[in-house]
Amino acid sequence: MPADAATPRDRIVTTARRLFYGEGIHTVPVDRLVTEAGVTRATFYRHFPTKERLVETYLRATDADLRAAVEHAIDSADPRESLTALLELIGHTVNTEDFRGCHFINAAAEYPDPQDPVRIAIDDHRTWFQQVVTQLAANLGHPDPAYAGQVLVLLHDGALAAAPLDDPQAVRATVIRAARELLGVEGREPE
Repeated sequence: MPADAATPRDRIVTTARRLFYGEGIHTVPVDRLVTEAGVTRATFYRHFPTKERLVETYLRATDADLRAAVEHAIDSADPRESLTALLELIGHTVNTEDFRGCHFINAAAEYPDPQDPVRIAIDDHRTWFQQVVTQLAANLGHPDPAYAGQVLVLLHDGALAAAPLDDPQAVRATVIRAARELLGVEGREPE
């Protein structure tokens, strides 16, 4: 949908997603969101009674996008192909030009209270991802899929945190190799 045809709510969310991820949540004031989304303050507050409600919406929208991408990547009857596709997705993500780390880890640093609705949205995403990779480890016949799932989440988190700090290609290669070794899955070395 063209930006000028988007609803005011959609413009607010789209603007928030760009600014929050690119600059951090607490650094972006409501006045800037309103200006860049092309809405009034009254419109903003009609859709989002608080900035935190918008932050939660941003994270849930990001979660929905990531769930769709992961589900598409692992949509194979062969668990080895699913693993390869998931690892390639992670590898591609950490190598995008505007990559600034994990949306959820970044937000967690700004919202430390585990009872905050923002943190609950973060936890919901992380619980889902943990379940996905644990099931993938089980499908691959790992003797301890719960442990393997925990390690895969740590590898994922480490890759998302390290890529902006180190060589993203090396991070990609390392996470792919480590996951394959953990799960006993042979495959081609990352390019």
